Amino acid sequence: MFFSLIIPVFNRPDEIDELLESLSVSDFNKDFEIVVIEDGSTIPCKHIVDAYQNKLNITYFFKPNSGPGDSRNFGMRHAKGDYFIIFDSDCIIPKQYLTEVSKALKANYVDCFGGPDKALDSFSDVQKAINFAMTSFLTTGGIRGGSEKIDKFQPRSFNMGISKKAFEESQGFGNIHPGEDPDLSIRLWNIGFETRLFPLAYVYHKRRIDWSKFYKQVNKFGKARPILNTWYPKYNKLTFFFPTVFLLGFIVSTIILLLGFPFLIYAYGLYFLLLFITSTASNKSLKIGILSVIALLIQFYGYGIGFLKSFILVQILKRKPQEVFPELFFKN
Repeated sequence: MFFSLIIPVFNRPDEIDELLESLSVSDFNKDFEIVVIEDGSTIPCKHIVDAYQNKLNITYFFKPNSGPGDSRNFGMRHAKGDYFIIFDSDCIIPKQYLTEVSKALKANYVDCFGGPDKALDSFSDVQKAINFAMTSFLTTGGIRGGSEKIDKFQPRSFNMGISKKAFEESQGFGNIHPGEDPDLSIRLWNIGFETRLFPLAYVYHKRRIDWSKFYKQVNKFGKARPILNTWYPKYNKLTFFFPTVFLLGFIVSTIILLLGFPFLIYAYGLYFLLLFITSTASNKSLKIGILSVIALLIQFYGYGIGFLKSFILVQILKRKPQEVFPELFFKN
């Protein structure tokens, strides 16, 4: 089995440098190739890629901007491998990653897998807090990428593997973003392919975003989910409503508190306290514990508002997603 590592990049040469440096010290004892796809960047990374030509088997392509999904498809069409592994440019790869993937595929082959993400000690406190909010079992982490206990596992494209056969039969990613990875997972299931979590195949996901960018990101996640629920009603689940219900419940609890009934707000207070204690303990930092609560509030508010708006417009009023949310669709 020959691995092709597919890495789209847009205006982030520093990230590619860190990612390629981490791959250059991989302990994998077989050859693999890296395909970097520059997605119409105005700040190109070719000079970074060229610096690793003597260390890695690496190919560089520049193409007009068409979004990460189409860029991944471009890379897979030009790759030589029979199994593709996809990374976001803001990932750092542990040296044992490819070895763990190879072991997992040999033990129990699957045509599509996903791995979890973790935070390095060198990450900023905000990055660690956002990582906790995105991955913790107390938030949406168990659903989105750290567990396969809840229904079928949907790999995320920052750390995802797919066989050449599965790519060719599915035609890869669609033009929605975000949401292109669950869309691909569902289409793979419908064709007959399986997906699985490889818990030891984790990456360090740096997420170079501030609070404002984080809000915009999770707000788009919220908008995308009702669209996917419309396309694939069979896979609609009540858990997708949780952030919106959480948000509406918090508003109702606050109103009831003003009327002299504090009991519901106590439940929210206990939840925030549990989140704070868990994050503080796992990160060994009171500051990150506090920032994790802030990250959770931004995550649930941004996702909840986006989901509610999309649910009303797309699922109730039957508006076309491409018309009401053009920012979620790339034109290939």
